[in-house]
Amino acid sequence: MSNYEYERIAASRTDQPPALQIPFVEFVALTAAMMALTALSIDIMLPALPEIGAALGVATENERQLIVIIYMAGFAAGQLVYGPLSDRLGRRPVLLAGLLIFTAGSLAALISHSFGELLIARTVQGLGAASPRVIAIAVVRDIYSGRQMARVMSFVMMIFIIIPVFAPSIGQGLIHLGDWYWTFHALLAIGLALGLWAHLRLPETARGALGTERVLTLRQSLKTAIFDLQTMAYGSASGLMFGCLLAYVASAQQIFVDVFGIGSSFPIVFGAVASTMAVASFTNSRLVGRLGMRRVSHTALLGFTAMSLALVVWVSLDLASVWIFSALVASTFFLFGLIAPNFNALAMETQGHNAGMASSVVGSLSTAVGAIAGGIIGQAFDGSALPMALGFTVCSLITFAIVYAAEGRSGMFGRNRP
Repeated sequence: MSNYEYERIAASRTDQPPALQIPFVEFVALTAAMMALTALSIDIMLPALPEIGAALGVATENERQLIVIIYMAGFAAGQLVYGPLSDRLGRRPVLLAGLLIFTAGSLAALISHSFGELLIARTVQGLGAASPRVIAIAVVRDIYSGRQMARVMSFVMMIFIIIPVFAPSIGQGLIHLGDWYWTFHALLAIGLALGLWAHLRLPETARGALGTERVLTLRQSLKTAIFDLQTMAYGSASGLMFGCLLAYVASAQQIFVDVFGIGSSFPIVFGAVASTMAVASFTNSRLVGRLGMRRVSHTALLGFTAMSLALVVWVSLDLASVWIFSALVASTFFLFGLIAPNFNALAMETQGHNAGMASSVVGSLSTAVGAIAGGIIGQAFDGSALPMALGFTVCSLITFAIVYAAEGRSGMFGRNRP
């Protein structure tokens, strides 16, 4: 059978997407919770990092960042597996298996007595949390496409962001009530609750993918994803933008507490800055249907670069108080909220018949790129906010170059696009 016939048959199976069998609001909330598990698993840890370091004999403050970075490494590796499996076995069983692995990692963390043991447990947590992230994107792509998918992803991102905004405050409260082990008790309970919710309410949406099992082999499915210029370009671009977010998360506690000295107000300021992404996601849901994914995201990317350069100038001249710094970072993350859902949708736009594999490839690529970029920026912390500001600028400039290479001059900002 020719490649043309493979594509024709696969495309014909996605003409009628599966109907949504639960209320739309519940679907968005469940999908957002699935995606937010990773952000929650990171942000809830931030207030506990100093206590974990002291309890487990961590030598340097930058070494504490490994609790975040090693989790993301496991998360990136796990995403390579779950998408192809879900194309062949279905979304539901693969999702529940991943949540079971996440639960095992949470239990392992609760019995950790050394920093090495804790890092192993965090790796297992990351491996498990990759499943809900991959399945969430695949499920949305099973049902929606194009601007509709971008709009749905905006609502998902809005809730996805609100959840971890409050995570540092939750983590702070858990430490006051007990110790750092309480954060892992909370993650264990959340993993179990999410698994039960998905088991009871999430329908199987992979009918189209399961129907193509004899049409697209694993090799063909992988080639369809990795040799698609748009998918790989926007997957890489998403990763660089995610790297900015990860760098901020990894070094926020050091910057706000050690550099600006805000002490116990850190969770409030951290949450206020992050909440701008939720506002942006709602704004995107209103704009993308009229203006299109490219026009909104490309324009926001230019703004992100400009704000990053402004941040570099203010920090370099030592003019940035905590309020100016917070305002500039909040502005960049508002623009991030206009970029992220559209880049995700653009990466998946051409992969309707290959959603599981494509979600794995895009997720793993973006997470790996983000973890590397965020890790480099975070580890460059030198007692000031300048490394983070420079990192934002470099990542956004490289992102713009990748998008321009994929779209060409005629395709930038939605030109010549319906």
